[in-house]
Amino acid sequence: MTDPTEVIPRDDELATRAGRREAFGEVLIRATQIGVDASWGHIFGPVDLTVRAGGVTVLQGAGGRGRTALLLTLAGRMKPTTGSLEAYGRTDSPHHLFDLAAIANIDEVDGIGQTIRVHDIVTEQVRWAARWNKWVPQSTEEDLERICRPVFGDLTLPPMRAMVEELPELTSSLFRIAVANIRKPPLLVVGGVDKLSSIPAAGRLLERLIALGREQTVITADVNGVPLQDGVTDVIEVANLTDHELAELEREASER
Repeated sequence: MTDPTEVIPRDDELATRAGRREAFGEVLIRATQIGVDASWGHIFGPVDLTVRAGGVTVLQGAGGRGRTALLLTLAGRMKPTTGSLEAYGRTDSPHHLFDLAAIANIDEVDGIGQTIRVHDIVTEQVRWAARWNKWVPQSTEEDLERICRPVFGDLTLPPMRAMVEELPELTSSLFRIAVANIRKPPLLVVGGVDKLSSIPAAGRLLERLIALGREQTVITADVNGVPLQDGVTDVIEVANLTDHELAELEREASER
């Protein structure tokens, strides 16, 4: 009997799994002078960077809309207006990159309504992942375990009846990653670890991303970077994430 909650991979995911697995350290993404401009002005760029397969790549740079837009671009959610982006064997093909990437913990993409329970989010994700013609009942503790445990590791899972707004910041971030990563695509892009106000919590989040990096390529960001360690493939300093005036203010602040 077919499990109604069975995750059905899309054709592109099947093709990815059928192909060879990327060797650790192989270049997956190469950005050359990429930038994004909006009708009202410059957002970020030009930026050059390379993302290698496996582990966690940390982009070191100022937080804000420029860094967020860069993460969205590296996940195929935003198309560069300048430069060239090679990713997974194709050049300037954001739709291809979109299909191979999950993005999490970025409010502009996966912000969760605060007056909603963990149970409702899990139920929604199970239904989205199930066969389209199967009725799926309300989610269970087993669904929560299946979806969240790979991300949480030995950390405590959120209570099913808890409101999202009640979750501690680390729990909330890990939960958002878990529901976004339900299909486990090759690439996982996560909003900056420095979004967490607690330094120990940010460290635990990085530990969990490193664990995920054993099976996926993970990209995240931190304004100060992180120490190079096992599981952190590269820490890449990225300039041009703000306009020139704000960049000068950032430089002055860092020198004091």
